[in-house]
Amino acid sequence: MKSTLEIAIREPLNFTRFIKRVIKGLIALGFMGIILVLMSNIWIVFSTENYNYYNFENLPSNDFALVLGTSKNVTKGKENLFFRYRIEAAARLYHEGKVKYLILSGNHDSIFYNEPADMRQALLKLGVPYDVMILDFAGFRTYDSIVRCKKVFNQQKFTIVSQPTHNARALFLAQHLGVDAVAFAAQDVPSGYKTYLREYLARPKAILDVYFLESQKYN
Repeated sequence: MKSTLEIAIREPLNFTRFIKRVIKGLIALGFMGIILVLMSNIWIVFSTENYNYYNFENLPSNDFALVLGTSKNVTKGKENLFFRYRIEAAARLYHEGKVKYLILSGNHDSIFYNEPADMRQALLKLGVPYDVMILDFAGFRTYDSIVRCKKVFNQQKFTIVSQPTHNARALFLAQHLGVDAVAFAAQDVPSGYKTYLREYLARPKAILDVYFLESQKYN
């Protein structure tokens, strides 16, 4: 029979071996997660780059633009430049005749937070007529905004307006939902690294939505 001393020695060794295996497994899962995020980003960017327009003159004209929502302000009431540049891009599209109508799609989850209304107010100040703007208060996610533009507002062909990194994901969703979409890249915000990080991490979710999670929901 094994002595008490042998058992006492083996138990810590077995526990140490178990911990090492757990750590190795977690490292492997983390590495696989990083690879998944990188591959998702590469796939989405390269499959949409020909439809993401930075040059205004080359942008095709459409009747409708879908302006994707974001908060008007960031922490402590500071202006959100993503919002400002997106609104300026949408106003320019209208004034230059690249689009005739603007669908403003965003989150309206309380009386204190209303992205579409904020977008309309900002566009009015830039001279966009009230009657060419359509508000979509249920654009809680980019996926919802694209689907609702197609299903609720009956648009099969439109121009997406957002920053370049966001446009890539929106275009990917639009393509797989059967929408003929192009995108106009609003001015980027160099200091918005947190927003870009969220965008990079959101792209694997977009792939899951298209092929698994939401694939039957709106068919």
